[in-house]
Amino acid sequence: MNLRKYQSIFKKIHLKELLSVLFLLLAIYFFRQERHELNAIIPALERSDPSWVLLGIFITFVYILLQAGMYVYSFASVRSKLPWLLAIELYLKRNLLSVFLPAGGVTALAYMPANLRRSEIHKKEVHQASGIYAFTGLLSLLIVGIPVIIYMFSLSKHINNATPGIISIAVLLTTLFAITYSFKTKGRFHRFFIKLFPGLENKIETILSFKLSLFNFSITTLLSVLVEFSGILHLFIAMLALGLHVSVGAALIGYIVSVILLASSPFLRGLGAVELSLAYILTVYGYSPAEALEITILYRIFEFWLPLALGIISFAAKGRNIFFRLAPAVLIFLLGIINILSTLTPPIHQRVYLLKEYIPTDLIHASNLLVLLMGLLLLVTATFLIRGLRNAWVIAVTVSLLSLILHLTKALDWEEALIAFLVLTVLLATYKQYRLKSNPALINIGIITAISLFIAVIIFQTIGFYFLDIRHFGTDFSWKQSIAFSIRSIFLLSNDALHPITKFGREFILFINVLSAASWVFFFYTFIRPYIRKEGKITNIEEAKALLHEYGTSAVDYFKVNDDKLIFFADNKEGFIAYRIANGFAIVLDEPVCSEENKILMLKEFDRQCRRMGLKQAYYRVDEDSMYYFESLKKNKLLIGQEAVMDIHQFSLEGKDKKSMRNGLNSLAKKGYATVVHEAPLNDQLVNELKIVSDDWLMSYEKKEAVFSQGMFDRSQIVHQDVIVLKDLENKIVAFLNIIPDYTPDGYTYDMIRKTSDAPAGCMDALIISLIGYGREKHFQWLNLGLVPLSGITDPYSTAERVVKFAYEKIKRFQHYQGLRDFKEKYATQWLNKYLVYENDFDLVQLPAALNKVMQPFKKKLAG
Repeated sequence: MNLRKYQSIFKKIHLKELLSVLFLLLAIYFFRQERHELNAIIPALERSDPSWVLLGIFITFVYILLQAGMYVYSFASVRSKLPWLLAIELYLKRNLLSVFLPAGGVTALAYMPANLRRSEIHKKEVHQASGIYAFTGLLSLLIVGIPVIIYMFSLSKHINNATPGIISIAVLLTTLFAITYSFKTKGRFHRFFIKLFPGLENKIETILSFKLSLFNFSITTLLSVLVEFSGILHLFIAMLALGLHVSVGAALIGYIVSVILLASSPFLRGLGAVELSLAYILTVYGYSPAEALEITILYRIFEFWLPLALGIISFAAKGRNIFFRLAPAVLIFLLGIINILSTLTPPIHQRVYLLKEYIPTDLIHASNLLVLLMGLLLLVTATFLIRGLRNAWVIAVTVSLLSLILHLTKALDWEEALIAFLVLTVLLATYKQYRLKSNPALINIGIITAISLFIAVIIFQTIGFYFLDIRHFGTDFSWKQSIAFSIRSIFLLSNDALHPITKFGREFILFINVLSAASWVFFFYTFIRPYIRKEGKITNIEEAKALLHEYGTSAVDYFKVNDDKLIFFADNKEGFIAYRIANGFAIVLDEPVCSEENKILMLKEFDRQCRRMGLKQAYYRVDEDSMYYFESLKKNKLLIGQEAVMDIHQFSLEGKDKKSMRNGLNSLAKKGYATVVHEAPLNDQLVNELKIVSDDWLMSYEKKEAVFSQGMFDRSQIVHQDVIVLKDLENKIVAFLNIIPDYTPDGYTYDMIRKTSDAPAGCMDALIISLIGYGREKHFQWLNLGLVPLSGITDPYSTAERVVKFAYEKIKRFQHYQGLRDFKEKYATQWLNKYLVYENDFDLVQLPAALNKVMQPFKKKLAG
């Protein structure tokens, strides 16, 4: 299996969601089985010592300050300065986002608050400091974890069943540290990871390329160690607040396990997994199930829910625009938690008694089960809702409405129903925020993921049967029986040997039957669902070409009718827009092809079409003179580079400044090199020779074909284009360029300019000089030499432009653009600003990936 196939499978399997849902199911199963003990939890929490609770809250604030301090000194480690208030805001907001974003805390490290984006701190430094923050978090876990493990092994006679868990922790800690060290030293794991995901190599190199301040790094590590101790202290305080005996071993091991699950959780930040594992460990150390649950809940209030609430307040106070985007997702997440808790806690008997007068008992039980399933669905939906997906919004509205009804039909829980109503109101009020449709993450997860879901459900059911208390079925199930019952259940076969005795037993059978049926529904849904919205080809390409000849004004107009583009025609058929779809964006090449007076009207038409399709818009390589049309529509702009244009009649090889160029051309001539113009149509032998040069260039210079605003080597197209080649004494082609139409008045341009690895110095100059002569013979005046990305920003207009300017001047990955600029400076008589036009600043987070995707070659078979 090749690497691309591995990557394809990784993309199709939503393992993080499945794993987290499995943990949630197990947690719900555990708490549901201990439902009677839950009756005592709320009174126990109410009786807890307020002085210890206040101390726990105080430690939470200290914990937040320590986390902020880690950011302050992480930035200082890379020679940058981050104010403390901004550090607190950064931690609270990233902590909140980590609950909803895939890959949790790792992905949240990419988020930058507006205050940070407006500061003088460069984006590269933010990523480097964030990497140090994450690394020291892992390092401190190792520093605290190893002594804990050694200490617990010294008390092995007291830890019994915890020994395998401690060994697992040691192995996991060592593995995590080894992986991190491998990335830092570019070891074996790093090389394997880069083979799987080659596109991340430059990003990793950029993040790791900094001069480290060891003193500030040490301070960061010390603060991170203090964070670990504050977490252990929270467990001690939870035990003391509830009036229970304090177990050092339980606190140490319980904390280490919870942090590992939290740090490694790919989804929902360990929700369910932490509660389940911590409660289990506490029971191993002698606490009753009820006491273990009490400690766990109070601990999670200190460590998880309080920082989460402060993060919500932080967004509401300083980031209102993003807050309104986050608020529905947060509310959906909270409603999901409320739904689950509502089914786990006993109902109010008076209300149930009243409800039975009007509703059958079976409907009440079914409503209870459905509320639980709705809660699980809401938790998963929240993570997709934050990405702006319309389908997630539709699911959220539907499930919120069902939750509202079911809370009333399960136990007249009008309080929960009121919360569902408020969530539903907020969702309806913010529907314009959710425009992205047909996202594979929600609609086309695929057959492989469906099969993975079956496996997850079988694992859950097997564990459920095995750990069932004997009182529920009168049988102590073995592993073999548990697996057999689980397999029969997943295939919807009757389990006649199962005879539930208790209410929980009956609920468990009903739940696994519904879960199995839902898995099959999902499987068939993914099987019959069309793979993805096709980027359909237009049928009237000749009409688009006719409009291009009438209204074309740009050097990139030629690429607007290539096979990789979708075409949107104006209602009056007097113009069109060429675009590609990627990551929820309609990326438009340049601007509309139509008359000047119709451009704003056409932009508005396309805007309406994109809204119907659930797409956001971005316009790539827009000329400065055309910004008027977009500014009137309140679009934003970002200078992305400059295009070099040459007046060929002003160019001369005479003069002192052209001496080195003359010398280079003369040297080529003496060695027997000469340029030759071949006019279309080209013969097969010539095309084959050009293909050899192109392949050599791609391989030798580690280039990849790119499209959208440029072309790639395509035999079916180049055969119809004039080419200029450079040949050696043996008549072998060592370099070439192909000439393509330029729709600017009196203009012409070229697309590919490629050479072999052994081509002599100055070969590119020879091709351009010959191209100038070609243009003069054809009576052209303007030669478009193409775009130099990132260049030309002297006075940055915004923070984004400052980042672009910094990347062009300082980041090694982009320094070749400076050489490209120097080459074209020799010929250019003017430089034209080119812009990326977009809707809002939040789009800039997602647009780089979308642009990279549309520039990938369109999947079609090229001749040759």
